Amino acid sequence: METLSNLAMGFSTALTLYTLILAIIGCFVGTIIGALPGLGPSNGVALLIPISFSMGLDAISALVLLTSVYYGAMYGGRISSILLNIPGDEPAMMTTLDGYPMARQGKAAEALVVSGVASFVGALLATIGLMIFAPYLARVAYQFGPAEYFALYMLAFCTLGGIGSSNQAKAAMAAAIGLGIAMIGMDKTTGMPRFTFGELHLMDGVDFLVAIVGLFAVAEVFFFIESHGKDSAIGVKLGKILVPWRMLRQTTGAMLRGTGIGFVAGVLPGAGASLGSFLAYMGEKSIAKDKATFGKGNPKGVAAPEAGNNAAAGGALVPMLTLGVPGSGTTAVLLALLLTLNITPGPLLFAERPEVVWSLIASLLVANVVLLLMNVPMVKIFVKILSVPAWVLLPGVTMIAFVGIYSLTGSSFDMLMMVGFGVLGYVMRKLNIPTVPVILGILLGNAMEDNLRRAMVLSNGDFWYLLSSPIAVGLWIAAILGFVAPIFLRRLLKKPPVPTHDPSLNED
Repeated sequence: METLSNLAMGFSTALTLYTLILAIIGCFVGTIIGALPGLGPSNGVALLIPISFSMGLDAISALVLLTSVYYGAMYGGRISSILLNIPGDEPAMMTTLDGYPMARQGKAAEALVVSGVASFVGALLATIGLMIFAPYLARVAYQFGPAEYFALYMLAFCTLGGIGSSNQAKAAMAAAIGLGIAMIGMDKTTGMPRFTFGELHLMDGVDFLVAIVGLFAVAEVFFFIESHGKDSAIGVKLGKILVPWRMLRQTTGAMLRGTGIGFVAGVLPGAGASLGSFLAYMGEKSIAKDKATFGKGNPKGVAAPEAGNNAAAGGALVPMLTLGVPGSGTTAVLLALLLTLNITPGPLLFAERPEVVWSLIASLLVANVVLLLMNVPMVKIFVKILSVPAWVLLPGVTMIAFVGIYSLTGSSFDMLMMVGFGVLGYVMRKLNIPTVPVILGILLGNAMEDNLRRAMVLSNGDFWYLLSSPIAVGLWIAAILGFVAPIFLRRLLKKPPVPTHDPSLNED
């Protein structure tokens, strides 16, 4: 009853005309930010913080605006992923695996509707989970130390090599390339430069956005030029745009499973939406009967990661509000906003400032409905992107990529690096080496190294410390099985059926 009364108090603020207008503006701006390659939710929220202060917004209004931008950007990331094979942000990269093949088959509208509904389901259920389970899930997050996090990252890489790829050697090599790129820059512990070769621009490491835009956007442009658009979704004839009810029913289970996995990943500080969408996709593929169709346009491969990354966005608010620990890069920006507004997140926040917390939760519920009502009807507008002539669209995409990277880093060197990553992505795709493990390696490499170092410091160099808890042991077992089991499964599937002897064929 207390939860319902608190929620009613939150809705009394969230449903005022002023707050509703802020939520709608935030959702619209966030969707555009998410769709633009390279920006992403964390950069979008960071860019709008000065604007919110210049507007003179109070704490609740500023939070409503920026969290609506946050959720809107998580929705928007799928648009360019599906239509152009260019992830709008890091979590959306898993949506490209099946979303873009659907667009090439003329099912871009269906993919956008499924992803929009999956985003709604994931974000809505995550917000309800935030409302009900926040105090309890915060205690679970306390159980994860450096050993558990290192095992979790190993699970991600092992399942990527096992379940997520048809060739484990190539997937492992791609992951090693990603981890190697992640090590470039100044060592945080010793202060010594690593793999910089005397180049000052590399001292701060390789920006993740430079890598993802290069590997996906620039490489896609190279492939389009080589194939003259034959293997692209641009110019594909689209059928009549209808809501695919049958497809939505078929993907309901994938949405719910992806939501559960993504929410748990979001609750774990540092895991974030990228790992949530990845684990949701891998989990769905591992239990599917039609594994061979994943990566070729399976709607479940769109629904699961979209539900997972939006659920992780809601889950990431749990440690931020209850522990004062950001669960993702975007919640780190929101945490800075709260501290600037003299609001201290932590266990006492729900008791000391309930109007802030419950107004935020109610606004998130409203924002989810606004995003669904906004995004599904706009599918007709989104798919028209594919009818734009390639000679107009591709230079536009390239310009957006270059301008976006330069506006964020202000470095011409990063633009050259982006082109270099584009060449790398082109060569890897020609050699049939997956690029997603490279991205995952760059994304998780530093966190993986930091947690391994912390574990070694705590244990005085004892590697057995990595198996010091039941959670860590369970994750290591799952990682080994995830890498080894598919080898034997593939061999069993490739074995020809043993011919049976029919006695009736014998003639004496």
